[in-house]
Amino acid sequence: MWNPHAPLAPSTRRALGLATMAGVLLAWAVVSGAGLLKPAFLPAPWAVLKALLSLAWQAGSEGGGSSPLLVAAAWSLGRVFASVALMVAVGVPLGVLMGASPRIDAAISPLTDPLRYAPITAFLPLFIMWFGIDETMKIAFLWFGGVVYLVPMVRDAVRAVPLDYLVQAEDLGFAPHETIRHVLVPLAMPRIMDAVIVDFGIAWTYIVVAEYVNAREGLGMLIQTARRLSATDRVFAVIAVILALALLTDTTMRRLKRRLFPWQADG
Repeated sequence: MWNPHAPLAPSTRRALGLATMAGVLLAWAVVSGAGLLKPAFLPAPWAVLKALLSLAWQAGSEGGGSSPLLVAAAWSLGRVFASVALMVAVGVPLGVLMGASPRIDAAISPLTDPLRYAPITAFLPLFIMWFGIDETMKIAFLWFGGVVYLVPMVRDAVRAVPLDYLVQAEDLGFAPHETIRHVLVPLAMPRIMDAVIVDFGIAWTYIVVAEYVNAREGLGMLIQTARRLSATDRVFAVIAVILALALLTDTTMRRLKRRLFPWQADG
């Protein structure tokens, strides 16, 4: 049981996960149903479900309807993917150069490494001053929140390539740029993919903070509106949607990694 390398059947993994989730939901229902906590602090699961359905479809006065939740989720998804695309465009090349060259790493690491420990949310007022309160600020803030982690992870992925491959490339007469392109990057790609997956999680972590500022649409805006109305059930409902989207993104990216790098299917 305590062997971390012991194989676990997918059906067993799913059963254990579902059992845990069922236990949590049951405890939640008992606590809220018994009135141990006020609904303002912990709404019942059925109240959250009702709020979720209400957000998913709201009937209009003229017989039509709209889905505030679907629109908000689309905006948040767009912001997350746009910011991660920028993280990859900047962080991966920079991390590769730092991992391949000790000189470049020594020059840039003093700037990038300390930012991993900085309180990212404290930078929000600066981003508002620099970029205003529109979409540019939100994307830039999400980008900054993730790229400070992506660069060191990519650097470490390149460093983890065994030295034997570099020696063989040198024996074959590879130029430095050819070694980077044909040896270091391909061998480091599975771990680089892991770093990108982590950055998706970071982007989802900060999406609510980014959308608190002048967001006309977005899941963070829905949470802010619900908080103002003291609608705790709606807050829980939107949080559940964020968790579901983050899990869906993570699962999709991990499946893509297994398809691209089947020899490292563990990730």
